Amino acid sequence: MGPASGSVTARYLVYFQYLGTDFNGVAAVRGSQRAVGVLNYLEEAAKRLNSVVPVRFTISSRTDAGVHALSNAAHLDVQRRSGQPPFSPEVLAEALNAHVRHPAIRVLQAFRVPSDFHARHAATSRTYLYRLVTGCHRPDQLSVFERNRCWPLRADCLDVDAMQEAAQHLLGTHDFRAFQSAGSPTTSSVRTLRRASVSPDPGSPFVLAQEKRLHFWNLEFESRSFLYRQVRRMTAVLVAVGLGVLRPAQVKVILESRDPLGRHQARVAPAHGLFLKSVVYENLGGNPACVQQESQGPGGRETPG
Repeated sequence: MGPASGSVTARYLVYFQYLGTDFNGVAAVRGSQRAVGVLNYLEEAAKRLNSVVPVRFTISSRTDAGVHALSNAAHLDVQRRSGQPPFSPEVLAEALNAHVRHPAIRVLQAFRVPSDFHARHAATSRTYLYRLVTGCHRPDQLSVFERNRCWPLRADCLDVDAMQEAAQHLLGTHDFRAFQSAGSPTTSSVRTLRRASVSPDPGSPFVLAQEKRLHFWNLEFESRSFLYRQVRRMTAVLVAVGLGVLRPAQVKVILESRDPLGRHQARVAPAHGLFLKSVVYENLGGNPACVQQESQGPGGRETPG
């Protein structure tokens, strides 16, 4: 897109990551002096782009307070003044990283997308990772580098085979109302869970040799979209299976009950163990490195003022 007689608007898709510990979720919080979201910082950084119209980020996936993201996505429009070409995606990403005023936020990459592209509606797949650690009898037994990045369990082991069997009942298209928390704006609780896996983590690099009692586990869930707190509630139920509190067959009963207030499904796994791992777009991919950039317009690399 080259310079025009009027102002030029360009839409970008940006991938970004964050540690959610310090934030009240990813969404920008308006009118609060105490609560702050990840996008409050990104939108503040975007002011340095000097857009004619203030920049607002439209996120792909909302995450709660304390939830992390290895890779979330959002689209934004930058309207430059007359005679100024659009920023290259590289310059946009560099500028946001240079001006974001929190060390727990990082822009991974930016890409030019069509003006009708929508980061939330266009996503074809989302994957969440939940991290568990067993053998943690006291909070001080967990490395300081792992705190707020996993759910520490006192149990020394989990029945992973039973958890995997239970997870099979969740696969496919179902009404997941039993795993939905109140406050969801969606009109339908039917979702298609494409993947639900439980696997051992090779091990945290932050665990010392003398701490071999600690074992890490990964739960991954993939779907086009999820209900509010669905992943954390499914995780809590699968952990109950792993601890022997529930039998695998009971997960199917819970799912078919469509009752979100039941004794077991009402439990929600802690936010700090959850990571949004990836967001995938058709013809774009889910890894930022796989997305094809639009060719650069006239003006090349230009540094925002």
